[in-house]
Amino acid sequence: MTIELKPGERLDDLQRNHLRIIQNPELFCFGMDAVLLSGFAAAKDGEKVLDLGTGNGIIPLLLSAKTRALHLTGLEIQPESVDIARRSVAYNDLSQRITITEGDIKAASTIFGPSSFDVVTCNPPYMAGQHGLTNATQARAIARHELLCTFEDVARETARLLRPGGRFYLVHRPFRLAEIIAVLTAYRLEPKRMRLVYPYVDKEPNMVLLEASRGGNSRMRVEPPLIVYKEPGVYMPEIYEVYGY
Repeated sequence: MTIELKPGERLDDLQRNHLRIIQNPELFCFGMDAVLLSGFAAAKDGEKVLDLGTGNGIIPLLLSAKTRALHLTGLEIQPESVDIARRSVAYNDLSQRITITEGDIKAASTIFGPSSFDVVTCNPPYMAGQHGLTNATQARAIARHELLCTFEDVARETARLLRPGGRFYLVHRPFRLAEIIAVLTAYRLEPKRMRLVYPYVDKEPNMVLLEASRGGNSRMRVEPPLIVYKEPGVYMPEIYEVYGY
């Protein structure tokens, strides 16, 4: 399928199932956090998945290649990103399996209805409110800062959207871990699995991957650390596997 790119856009190879994605650096390009989340999340044969704040659709696209989910939906509030995500889905001939919906995370359970998904994923804004707000464009600021929704909004809507026993996968920053766990448990999203991500073996972690279960028992497994770089410019073997190289 041929595609007409708009000014400022490019077509990137995802190294999975010949998938490609449209990106516009002036808006927002996906990072390693999204890729690691797609490797951490799990969707079983026949399950329905929702990605909250899907941006350019990177997580539904990767999960379509990495899982046997029946259907994947991405919810995104920014019209420009919705347009890019929909065209990427169409370019990859995945319109029967992936749907991109324009809408607000804060109203997600109204848009889709309660208990309508087996799995919810989210790579939410990491920074609370205006703290550290330095991004040059509004699109980047919305992606990185809690300008349009808070983590509590994400947790509340996820708890409503998941069927009982459904799973929530997210990536966030370790400095907010205590708050994240408190909010999850307040909405009966019980943390079940956690993995810290370290840029180098001798550095502090800069990401945390979490799995929570709606209505699950209080028991969490902490997995071995995930180290990204062996040395500058050289990934550890597990990272190459996640990327699909």
